[in-house]
Amino acid sequence: MDNTVELEILGLSSNHSQSGSFTLVLGELEGRRRLPIVIGMFEAQAIAIEIEKIIPNRPMTHDLFKSFSSNFDFTIEHVLISDMREGVFYAKIVCQGAFKKVEIDARPSDAIAIAVRFDAPIYCAKSVMSEAAIEFTEEDEKREQEAAGPKSPPSGQGEKKKSSDASLKDFSLEKLNQMLQKAINNEDYERAARLRDEINRRN
Repeated sequence: MDNTVELEILGLSSNHSQSGSFTLVLGELEGRRRLPIVIGMFEAQAIAIEIEKIIPNRPMTHDLFKSFSSNFDFTIEHVLISDMREGVFYAKIVCQGAFKKVEIDARPSDAIAIAVRFDAPIYCAKSVMSEAAIEFTEEDEKREQEAAGPKSPPSGQGEKKKSSDASLKDFSLEKLNQMLQKAINNEDYERAARLRDEINRRN
């Protein structure tokens, strides 16, 4: 993997320039560059609920892929963001079976949604990083942390989340569990994450 860089997921945020889309930010494990990729709402949700360890009411597409792999005895070795052409990123899912290794073409968003389910590493070609990554200095990171504060939510949601979290304290544990199940059934995973956090604080 000499021509690649290993990445980690740094965050997901709404993309204000493209309605209904999100920006997935990946960062070097050993470096300061960041790679932002615009992805769809469904893929963003698929990545977020796995990171938050929320179990949906019914299996999502990427969960189905994992079930296939378990039943047919193959695993994901890693995913690779392999190319960028005309502003479009390309990726490969590297699968290892009993007798052979195969590479499957995929969108980066799908590849990463699958990678988080298999706890598989995410790599990016050095050529792609050179072309598309953004260099962050220590000063940039300091400014970003000062602007964001301690793990602040996306802009415009702070007061809403704060008041929402405060109101959750008024409910019993039994009621919170009922609300959590309802949020999952409604696929409101952002609310489900807050409810889960409040339940965990009490346990």
